[in-house]
Amino acid sequence: MLWRIHAVSALLMMPQTVTVTFMLVWLMNHHGWSVAAAGGLVTVSQLLGALGRIAVGRWSDYVGSRMRPVRIIAIAAASALFLLALTDNIGSRYDVLLMIAIAVIAVLDNGLEATAITEFAGPYWSGRALGTQNTTQRLMAAAGPPLFGALITTAAYPLAWALCGLFPLAAVPLVPTRLLPPGLETRARRQSVRRHRWRQAVRARELPTRPRLAARPGRPGPAAADEHRRHRRDRPVAAPRRGLPKCRNEKYH
Repeated sequence: MLWRIHAVSALLMMPQTVTVTFMLVWLMNHHGWSVAAAGGLVTVSQLLGALGRIAVGRWSDYVGSRMRPVRIIAIAAASALFLLALTDNIGSRYDVLLMIAIAVIAVLDNGLEATAITEFAGPYWSGRALGTQNTTQRLMAAAGPPLFGALITTAAYPLAWALCGLFPLAAVPLVPTRLLPPGLETRARRQSVRRHRWRQAVRARELPTRPRLAARPGRPGPAAADEHRRHRRDRPVAAPRRGLPKCRNEKYH
């Protein structure tokens, strides 16, 4: 299962390196921002991402899983990039807000993946497993800027954002959500039981109630049948009598 975590971390590295590399240039050339304003927005985005990592770490401790939050982050990153491509293509004023959102979302998963690697690899494999993960991430980060730079120069920014959204989308089915970290199995199982009970309650409300049969001639209706069952249930049980013969042929003396 470690290779799946490596693949997920490598695929989710692409949105981070693309936004960090081209956000400043996009704000200056595409929107006409000054260097100071664009740099300040990049700094604010990075600070929000740092706070988001802490919040996501606490979230993973609460749900008892590292990979379930990673899967949600991957879905959110892909959705934000596709929306950014759409709004940037039509010239919407919300594209800057979406750029901030993807810059924050793209950095939320790194701590969870590193923690999952060390937990699942164990004390004898955690070093090489973490080194493998960092190597795959650095290779993806090194390949991203020249490839997307050439794509932006040849085509345009919206196509680059849409292509970048395919990477987190491809990571969604690879996330091993069933893997539970050691020490948090009970908490994750308790969360699963709560979700199961919630789904049962929702389904019970959505299912139509079965119609009750009407009374027929010579047959008691539903109210009479319920009263009869309640009477039989509430009737006290008589104590067994002692001193009776075990057989009918036995005589009393």
